[in-house]
Amino acid sequence: MGKRNTDIPEGAENPLNAAVAGRDRSTLEMVAEAVRHNQTVLAYQPIMQAMAPHGVAFYEGYIRVLDPTGRVIPAREFMHVVEDKEIGREMDCLALQHGLKALEKYPQVRLSVNMSARSIGYQRWTQVLERFLKRDSTLGERLVLEITEASAMAAPELVTDFMGRMQPHGIAFALDNFGASTTSIGNFRQFFFDAVKIDGQFVRGIHTSHDNQAVVRALIGIAKQFDMLTVAESVESQADAEFLVDNGVDCLQGYLFGAPSVTPPWIEDMKRQEAG
Repeated sequence: MGKRNTDIPEGAENPLNAAVAGRDRSTLEMVAEAVRHNQTVLAYQPIMQAMAPHGVAFYEGYIRVLDPTGRVIPAREFMHVVEDKEIGREMDCLALQHGLKALEKYPQVRLSVNMSARSIGYQRWTQVLERFLKRDSTLGERLVLEITEASAMAAPELVTDFMGRMQPHGIAFALDNFGASTTSIGNFRQFFFDAVKIDGQFVRGIHTSHDNQAVVRALIGIAKQFDMLTVAESVESQADAEFLVDNGVDCLQGYLFGAPSVTPPWIEDMKRQEAG
């Protein structure tokens, strides 16, 4: 049989590209609707101390949208479509606003919220932050802002300037997806990161992967050299957790300790304390 000609005629639209573009448009519309009708929430995941007393160090808040049926849609389903658009900045504003409201309502909680370098230049985002800090100056001491390695490296001067301005408010900064990009180690000198979050690709199954063990040991060493707290992301097994603790990781985050939940997990802890 002769080879079938699968070439697409010039000027014709690739059906796969058309399908992807259609799906992206549909995702964008869903997110826009959710923002318009205030159908966004944070899902909270605990980040645990590796050493005794092994309590919660802080929580991470992930932005979620609700679809028209009320189903909770995780960020991985929409963030890649919105992150470089105006609505992506609106999502950053909403995530920060939800997080700051939670800190205001629960003074015993410490919380991290994701941001991007683009957020810094977005006036509404900085206005949200300034408004809440003005209302309660102690909020900054319980807020951690997480920024990905790729985002920080895209605008290093903007990020370092912002960090310098926020430090007097007590805000901590965490470098997310540490190890996933090709950051020059020398660049750490210009930033003010308090913590690094080791990318999950190096953490999952680490107890059996010698390559990942070598990478994570090196990342821990770099973090310690710069006096930064280390958090291992995507910890899913006890064996992985034990390896990480034995090798000096400060905090652990992942499904082993709890999935992100739109019901704040600290509420159950507060109920138990009250009952006790």
